[in-house]
Amino acid sequence: MPRHASPRSATTPVVLILGVLTAFGPMSIDMYLPALPGIAREFGSTTAAAQLTLSAFFVGLALGQLVYGPVMDRWGRKPPLYAGLVLYLGASAGASLAPSMDALIACRFVQALGACAGMVVSRTIVRDLFDHRSSARVLSLLMLIMEMTPILAPLAGSALMSVAGWRTIFLLLAVFGAICWVLTFTGLPETRPAGTPKPTMRTTLHVYAGLLRHRAFVGYTLAGGLAGSGMLAYISGSSFVFIDVYGLTPSGYAWLFGTNAAGLIGSSQINRYLLHRHAPDRLLKWGNACNASFGVLLAVAAVTGWGGLHGIAVCLFAFVASLGFIFPNAAAGAMAPFGDRAGARPRSWGPSSSASRRSWAPWSATSTTGRPCPWQSSSPAAEAAPFSRNDS
Repeated sequence: MPRHASPRSATTPVVLILGVLTAFGPMSIDMYLPALPGIAREFGSTTAAAQLTLSAFFVGLALGQLVYGPVMDRWGRKPPLYAGLVLYLGASAGASLAPSMDALIACRFVQALGACAGMVVSRTIVRDLFDHRSSARVLSLLMLIMEMTPILAPLAGSALMSVAGWRTIFLLLAVFGAICWVLTFTGLPETRPAGTPKPTMRTTLHVYAGLLRHRAFVGYTLAGGLAGSGMLAYISGSSFVFIDVYGLTPSGYAWLFGTNAAGLIGSSQINRYLLHRHAPDRLLKWGNACNASFGVLLAVAAVTGWGGLHGIAVCLFAFVASLGFIFPNAAAGAMAPFGDRAGARPRSWGPSSSASRRSWAPWSATSTTGRPCPWQSSSPAAEAAPFSRNDS
């Protein structure tokens, strides 16, 4: 297929398949969130142990992004994707049969390694097939799918859990992986350009080392990653807070989670509009300031009980929505200094920002004491760091 292909041409089926592959990460993270308290009770485990199923997944995502990029450049786009989908299918089936929390954590790690293949390969294939303008439109569509999935996945997961139990959620994910394998085999072409240099381990490490020495790249990565640590603390702890502490049903929690995801989508669209009038760095500073402020209010509401459930919910909505001004502008800032070398950056910015995010989840988990603030208390500190960092 030509690089100048249009999203509305015969490549439409390919774009749809890429959209499905992009949903791997959000589906695997968000679909089982309403079931986390029930999983902890079934295994007789602590809240912290249950939250490690999320931490293990994010560790797998970060490591996978470091591996898949060089492998795709050397062996093509589809072989690593096949391998990742097989890993995902097997790990999802294993999670549905997990006899213990430790086994579930291990399956989640392997599941993330598989899910990462779909997320990385989809972006790479877009770069292979489309020119700059068309790729922007296609990537916008893929981002919309990623943003919509956190709204729909918890609702589907809570409905499935209420009918057949939490293990069927992972069975459904295994079926999803099998369907994606068939779609990849039948409808996705090999897009690795002929003559692409095959990277060696030495050249790959040299690229990553150069990025880590670049002050702007590290600064923007910390801005996005540390802001995201508050989001990860919310994802890993919110189901326990709202279901076990405030007494929401799993379906009620799913609606609340979806509402916050809708706020994030809306703020991302507002950010896109404001970029016509304001510099990305200015919007990033605004976003960090709002995020830190609402994080402090969220902690105050949690510790004092101010406003009860409604006070927590309102502050949390504003806290999550403000991330729509941080994530895209931090990513754009990290990419900007590299120009035509930007292709190497997404594979590094992802694991680098994930590393700073996932480091917060275990702390959040171990600080859970039954009070409604395992994640609220961690959020302001996570947001203050990037705010103080971004002063340009």
